[in-house]
Amino acid sequence: MSSEGPPGKAAREAGSAGVCEVAVARTFLGTLAYAIPASLVGAVGPGVRVRVPLGGGTAVGVVDRLGLRADRGRKPRLRELRGVLDEAPVVDARLLDLCRWISDYYVAPLGVVLRAALPPGALGSQAARGGSPGRPRTERVLRIARELRTLSERDRAFGRAKRQRELYETLESVGGQAGVGHLVKQLGFSRGVLDGLVERRLAEIVEREVERDPFAGPVEPEPRFTLTPDQTRVVGDLERLDTPGRVALLRGVTGSGKTAVYLEVLERQLALGRSGIFLVPEISLTPQTVQRFRARFGDEVTVLHSGLSDGERFDAWRSLREGRKRIAIGPRSAVFAPVRNLGAIIVDEEHESSYKQSDVPRYHARSVAIMRARLEGGLCVLGSATPALESWKNARTGRYHLLELEKRVTGHGLPSVELVDLRADAGEDPGQDAEEPVPGGGPRVFSRRLREAIALRLERGEQTILFLNRRGYASFAECAACGHVWSCGACSVTLTYHRRRRQLVCHHCGSTSPLPSGCGECGGPAPRYAGVGTEQVERRVGELFPKAGIARMDLDTTGSKWAHVEILDAFRRREVDILLGTQMIAKGLDFPQVTLVGVINADVGLHLPDFRASERTFQLLEQVAGRAGRGEEPGEVLVQTSRPGHYALAAAAEHDYVGFAERELGDREEPGYPPHRRLANLVVSGKSESRVIDVAEELSEWTRRLILDRRLAGVEVIGPAPCPIDRLRERWRWHFLIKADRAATLGGVLRFLGEQQGQPGSGLRLEIDRDPEALL
Repeated sequence: MSSEGPPGKAAREAGSAGVCEVAVARTFLGTLAYAIPASLVGAVGPGVRVRVPLGGGTAVGVVDRLGLRADRGRKPRLRELRGVLDEAPVVDARLLDLCRWISDYYVAPLGVVLRAALPPGALGSQAARGGSPGRPRTERVLRIARELRTLSERDRAFGRAKRQRELYETLESVGGQAGVGHLVKQLGFSRGVLDGLVERRLAEIVEREVERDPFAGPVEPEPRFTLTPDQTRVVGDLERLDTPGRVALLRGVTGSGKTAVYLEVLERQLALGRSGIFLVPEISLTPQTVQRFRARFGDEVTVLHSGLSDGERFDAWRSLREGRKRIAIGPRSAVFAPVRNLGAIIVDEEHESSYKQSDVPRYHARSVAIMRARLEGGLCVLGSATPALESWKNARTGRYHLLELEKRVTGHGLPSVELVDLRADAGEDPGQDAEEPVPGGGPRVFSRRLREAIALRLERGEQTILFLNRRGYASFAECAACGHVWSCGACSVTLTYHRRRRQLVCHHCGSTSPLPSGCGECGGPAPRYAGVGTEQVERRVGELFPKAGIARMDLDTTGSKWAHVEILDAFRRREVDILLGTQMIAKGLDFPQVTLVGVINADVGLHLPDFRASERTFQLLEQVAGRAGRGEEPGEVLVQTSRPGHYALAAAAEHDYVGFAERELGDREEPGYPPHRRLANLVVSGKSESRVIDVAEELSEWTRRLILDRRLAGVEVIGPAPCPIDRLRERWRWHFLIKADRAATLGGVLRFLGEQQGQPGSGLRLEIDRDPEALL
């Protein structure tokens, strides 16, 4: 988190009110100046969407400020605004300040940031023809227009029209109105009966807005649990943090009751008339979280995430903006929720890399949450069992307030963790397969130790979670004769074998190819398949334990809207004995009957060419281990690995976060990786490899000269060099790094580079990734 604050107000207020600066969602930095025609004076203000001429067409932008920017050298020749779309700002002053900070800090176009903060389509071509950033859904409703208080009045009004009288009394029993479709289709009243009631002027048909909330419906109230002494202490400490923009890091072991603390904090904020935002790292966690939050807060809760339809997202956004809902739940984009009077933002599993946006604007939701709390005078709580090292260092140095929950609420200890050395274990007998083996053979999936542990849980009627952070069936296809490996034609990565689809698939660009019948390089036979994915684990589990209920949860099985919910509900109802999947099952799930967690291969990701590889491996193992033993029975975790001596695995086996963090911080100090120094990754990409290399060298050299000319201390340029994945989606990729001792120095260099160099043109692209989560 940078010490750089939001842009100052003085720069935004320069100039006259007859002109305005507008942010449009285009690739250039900065805003465009437009004249305000006399007919629109008074309707134009910061945060309002406007139609503007741009090139030969019309675009929709958001007014950034009235008057011209102070940094404009001269008054430009201005074109006039073409219209105003909103009666009131769609982005309030504080949220607009937040978007300005994101644009400034991450060197991203302000219009693109605002597009990310608004509902889908708010700045699109359709918006130029409409008005509202979305369109409410309505339904036709029949409602009582005149009350009949006595029986004699009813006898005179209806006479022999018994069905009309039944309809009238049905409406009375449901609050005076009901949907026309429901009355006709579900209750069996004919249209003639409805029309007759309208003709008698006893009822009228009107349009009523219908809120699209996929999570609406009855929920059982949450039983109120008494907080443990440790939870009570933490809640009290959070209440005493009364400085504006305060940040607390809550490090609590898995199962220590962090969610109960979050609920208590939000309940107290609501009692003060404030609102809250709760961020989760995975869409898959949202249904379970929503269920628990709605049980506590009822209809105060709504959800914002990309898995919803555009209409559902618009309705959720509007309900928050109008103050009808006061708690927003969702992944990273929910940090922009337009809540009123923000009291607290809680970032659950704050260490997760999914909080970093992968494309423009490349913001980190954790940093944005901290800045939003600062701008709005709220509390920001970062929670995790395995905090990011940046957060841990900030807490240890006093920048964040550190709170800790060291014990599970059940009173039981953390699950025992055993590292199973795959090099020493004899494993399963491949000849025991119930089906034909994968073409070309395949590797061992289960050690004998893990297989026996699963069998024991099935015998006891307990549940098991199996984790492998690699989907598909086999990792790659290889020719046994010449060693040729099948790769993606558009990316420099191997293709993954998906057995059910009978295809080789690229997990980066999504391209597919049929299974090869032979090797095109040497004319050899069909390839052999190596490496294990979740699809292969599912098959082997089914063969070894044919009577067990099995469910797989990864990107291939959760493509439909409610797939996450259906799988987890089946597991909760104990229709599933063994749940297996990728990282989406490693965090946040609370199932008391899970007593065994098996990690199929802990080495996946451990040796990636990335400075965070060990940290991510430790965090994933500790998180998935935390799914075991959350009920009355003790938990056990078996971690299969070929590197049992690696310090990240050894620390995870001991649940030793502090020991791991100190070791990792020491290892990063000499090379100057975060959190010791600030980092930016600048990637040049294009379809011509030679042009990409030339531009990467030119830009890195230009940056070096800038540092020398300005005599900037504590900042250096490293590279350029090919990216570890040097080709993606038919684009070659080279990158260079900028490391700096101070955030402000790095920010100044990046902004000047972005403003002076812009985009390279000729089909090339410059990506500026500040505070990168990965360097691949």
